[in-house]
Amino acid sequence: MTRTLPAVDVAIIGGGWTGSIIGKELAANGQKVVVLERGEPRWPSPDFQGPMVHDELKYTRRHALHQNAAQETYTFRNNTGQTALPMRRWTFAYPGTHLGGAGNHWSGAYYRFDEVEFQLRSHYTQKYGAGIFEDDITAQDWPVRYEELEPYYDRFDKLIGASGYAGNLKGQKQDGGNPFEPWRSQPYPNPPMKVPYAPALFGEAARKLGYHPYVQPSALCTRPYVNPEGLHMNACVYCGFCSNYGCEHFAKASPQVCILPVAMKLPNFEIRTRTHVLRVELDKDRKRATGVTYIDESGQEVFQPAELVFLCAFSINNVRLLLLSGIGKPYDPAKGEGVVGRNYTHQTTSGVGLFFDENTPINPFMGAGAVAVTMDDFCSDNFDHGPHGFVGGAYIQIQVVSGAPIGNHPVPAGTPSWGTQWKQAVRRYYNHSIPITITGSALPTRGSYLDLDPTYKDAWGQPLLRITYDFPDNDIRMSKFVTEKGDEIGKAMRGVVKTEPAPRTRPYSAATYQSTHLTGGAAMGADPRTSVVNRYGQCWDVPNVFVTGASLFPQNSCYNPTGTVGATAYWIVDAIKREYLKAPGPLVRV
Repeated sequence: MTRTLPAVDVAIIGGGWTGSIIGKELAANGQKVVVLERGEPRWPSPDFQGPMVHDELKYTRRHALHQNAAQETYTFRNNTGQTALPMRRWTFAYPGTHLGGAGNHWSGAYYRFDEVEFQLRSHYTQKYGAGIFEDDITAQDWPVRYEELEPYYDRFDKLIGASGYAGNLKGQKQDGGNPFEPWRSQPYPNPPMKVPYAPALFGEAARKLGYHPYVQPSALCTRPYVNPEGLHMNACVYCGFCSNYGCEHFAKASPQVCILPVAMKLPNFEIRTRTHVLRVELDKDRKRATGVTYIDESGQEVFQPAELVFLCAFSINNVRLLLLSGIGKPYDPAKGEGVVGRNYTHQTTSGVGLFFDENTPINPFMGAGAVAVTMDDFCSDNFDHGPHGFVGGAYIQIQVVSGAPIGNHPVPAGTPSWGTQWKQAVRRYYNHSIPITITGSALPTRGSYLDLDPTYKDAWGQPLLRITYDFPDNDIRMSKFVTEKGDEIGKAMRGVVKTEPAPRTRPYSAATYQSTHLTGGAAMGADPRTSVVNRYGQCWDVPNVFVTGASLFPQNSCYNPTGTVGATAYWIVDAIKREYLKAPGPLVRV
């Protein structure tokens, strides 16, 4: 029997970045807010303190901060002619769980989307002609422009204590920064990170070839800092335990460090952990949400009535919740109709393996999740796409993430995969090898989408989310082009004796890690026929349900999504406080 609780003003599904920001803002505005987090409570102290947090087996191999694949996973196929099969362990991406979500285990690499990304379809069509897009590409413009989001980017910068050097301050280019970045109204709150040896060699070679390297912006604080919420952050110590780990030093931005301690002091803000949401409940007309049904930690089904519901889970889990709740019309690739699940993309990553002489020490253990030298010369529309016949691009960098011994044992191609020769090669190259990493954009296609699997179910008897995805020709051409540029830089670096370029090839494999930047499926747009939500994240069909996060992106940029996720969270909650609460209903009329 379902237990019904007293009603609240706002029910938020997910306790990551967007749920924490929106929950705190609305609670401070006077609304009674409940955040429903399926995972455990996790805090920098005591949960992420050393030496226990320095456990590669627990966090990287056994996925202690990631979604439990034994309870809830995804099925995958490349096309509709295949049978999708469940992922039994995480390799393609690392969906977060526990309080803070992916905001705990992210690397901290921090970017804004280029202005072009928000007008992608119209910009490239106007500049290169409609033929630049392949027939099955369903990319579209955002209903929001960069200049509208810029104040909210700035607000998120300050919340997380972003570290970097502005390359374009109020339209004026700044020496030492990224000359291709979109304009920003304020400098970064903190200076950029220190540069390790391998990224310095990369920057030296790129600069000699006429490119424009810069120090990657970061959500790892570089000095003691107090954010606008009055919360303290410490300086990064470059311990290397960032990606897949929580930060013991209160230096890497996370909801627990940057906003939740303030939210939890508000009397009308509540977090309930160990609450697995099953669906959003609708009224008999299916035009209004009445609340949320979840399973509590004792296994009982609970109904939480609410006036407003926010989907703030991991990006594609938001899409699953929409499908399970019957909100919006599911996408049908055969007919090209429907919207929920449409325009799913991942990211087109590649790399170049670099092997150095024995006089060039790399020290891969002396790094951090976001310490890198990067160049954007071939990202977004920073170069002439016309001769190449593709849209989008990639940033190229060397990033010193971690030299953790289980995962880091680079050897040249042709080395035996075990035995004496393998051990000798690991000993030779552990401190003399590092990859150039290339992070590329991804365009959506008519045949790549999300829906509910007809066969496989989760631990609660609900259909798993099915992913159907493969790289379009556009992204394969882009990856080949940019990887060749990366290889050119690698060959020009001091101490390099061998390079091994590895452009992305088809088919897309769910058994290979690309990034955790899964986007789309609940695209934001100006037309209900091609989008799930309007420019404020509000569902066209059920206006008291709002969707947040990277599920809103109509396609994926080359840049990491968290900055845009944070900016859109502030953008959405500002519109709700300014307009919706005064007159509940659709914020956009069509």
